[in-house]
Amino acid sequence: MTTGNKYHGKILRHVFGPVPSRRLGHSLGVDLVPYKVCSFDCIYCQLGSTTLKTIERKEYVPMDELIEDVKLKLSEKHVIDYITLSGSGEPTLYSRIAELTQAIKNITDIPVALITNGSMLWDAEVRRDLRNLDLVIPSLDAGNSQLFSEVNRPYPELDFDMVVEGLKIFSREFKGRIWLEVFLLEGFSDLEQTVEEIAGLIDDIKLEKIQLNTVARPVCEKSARPVSRERLLMLTKLFRQPTEVIADFKNNADIFDDSVNENDIINLLSRRPCSCKDIADSLCMPYNEALKIIEQLLRNHTIISEEQNGIVFYKKKIYK
Repeated sequence: MTTGNKYHGKILRHVFGPVPSRRLGHSLGVDLVPYKVCSFDCIYCQLGSTTLKTIERKEYVPMDELIEDVKLKLSEKHVIDYITLSGSGEPTLYSRIAELTQAIKNITDIPVALITNGSMLWDAEVRRDLRNLDLVIPSLDAGNSQLFSEVNRPYPELDFDMVVEGLKIFSREFKGRIWLEVFLLEGFSDLEQTVEEIAGLIDDIKLEKIQLNTVARPVCEKSARPVSRERLLMLTKLFRQPTEVIADFKNNADIFDDSVNENDIINLLSRRPCSCKDIADSLCMPYNEALKIIEQLLRNHTIISEEQNGIVFYKKKIYK
């Protein structure tokens, strides 16, 4: 393991983690678009309000920079279960995602996953661009257009029926694995009738499994409240395909990285709020060392803290 200046002065701006993912174990994130460039403005987003709501596809980040960051991160001895295209916005808006996927597969055997809001799957070009991925995790948070508008707050040209149909077509064409996330919110989508409506749409979608999720970190709108685990478990019975409640992440890594510094933690917190344990697990560092750096970043006003369900989360301070 290297120490000190790990990358000879280079700060990795486009990769983060490996982060402790409740779905993917140790997930090395690759961020394909600038902060909050997205086709949705979901009320439950842990990153805050969307800064650019769009469906325009383009090369938001030079692909050479993405590949270089991935290579540098892979040179470390981290436990990585998946390389995950996700991050600060909607990754399917990245126009060179197919080329990037192939480039990553040329340098590692680690499976490549995509976490997407599913909003662009109606586009045949997008579906073609995703065909070489190992795993795609799209989301469907509503069973009708009204709830879709209230929860996801989509780009105006995105029609609910069009989004659902795109998901159905993709599930028939895609040869890899698909796990569908259904993100439920108390008072919005946790009623049995509402969930049955979602389940009815999913019947026509070819999936490996369905994953029920809810709020676990500080969110964009206070109205986005978590559904209890007990209720989520009860609601799994309304789906007719294999359905699970996403479990809390357990870190089984026994490798510690003594070269983690402030920039690594800031980079992680710019993508998602994390607890001290999340940070320690993500960056393979002792808990007490993570806490020392967190306290210094708080004193410097580089990060802020926020409590959610009795757990303190930290995130990078955004200056507007």
